[in-house]
Amino acid sequence: MERHAGAGEDVGVAGVELVVTDLDGTLWGANEELHPLTLAAIEELGRRGIHLLVATGRRVTSTREPLARAGLAPAAVVLNGAMALELATATCFHRHPFPMDEAAQVLEAFRAGGLEPCVYVEHDEVDVFVGPSPSTHPDHLRALSTKALEADLDEVIEQHPVLAFGIIGRPRSLLAPAATAIAEVAEAHFGHAVVFEGAALTAAPRGLSKWEGVVAYCGLHGLDPGAALAVGDGPNDLELLDHASVAVVPEDACPEALARADRVVAPPALGGWAQVLSLL
Repeated sequence: MERHAGAGEDVGVAGVELVVTDLDGTLWGANEELHPLTLAAIEELGRRGIHLLVATGRRVTSTREPLARAGLAPAAVVLNGAMALELATATCFHRHPFPMDEAAQVLEAFRAGGLEPCVYVEHDEVDVFVGPSPSTHPDHLRALSTKALEADLDEVIEQHPVLAFGIIGRPRSLLAPAATAIAEVAEAHFGHAVVFEGAALTAAPRGLSKWEGVVAYCGLHGLDPGAALAVGDGPNDLELLDHASVAVVPEDACPEALARADRVVAPPALGGWAQVLSLL
């Protein structure tokens, strides 16, 4: 399927089998609520037999719960491609953890900047391990609730598959040196924290992107990855937008995402996501 240029035009694309969407700043805004037009569009995708796949930097719980409040439980690629699962059944169909030595290097890069990250893992009961003095925003720590557990982070790396590291809601100047150091050993995602004030710094395994989870989903369901329409707004969506047959981007997205757009839509607070229907 060929890409269609023309960010300001409605371009119908025959053969789209899958719509892949980011969450924050794309499907919803800071309040995690879906506009009625967006919900109606998702229902219409189901009627047309078009698959919906979420692709987000969020962890499993913070992905599942807001979607469940809207009555949705699609498959999801979480932690920027480190894991993908069916939210309705918790069946995992893709995982890409850090090699242990690279996880240790990332942890050291955070510590060299005087920071103690949250360590996201694959675990039946815990989403995140934290040390005794986590650097993430206190509100983020409270949001992790019972899904976070205090532990020795060096032991965590040795004992559990590590999917990501992160600090959310802190001053950009505090996180910037660590972002530079981490970029030498992993995929560093550094930008504005959508839900919490301040900046966010997360680290994923080297070479990993959300698209890896999309390919795994397509293989599971017999779909053509080249027949995917992607919706995203941030730096961690660029590979998704590059590989999809059609790239849809909200008008308030980052400049790099806007430069890749085949279609620019209204922001999520106005139900802009629903405009994907005009491209199918």
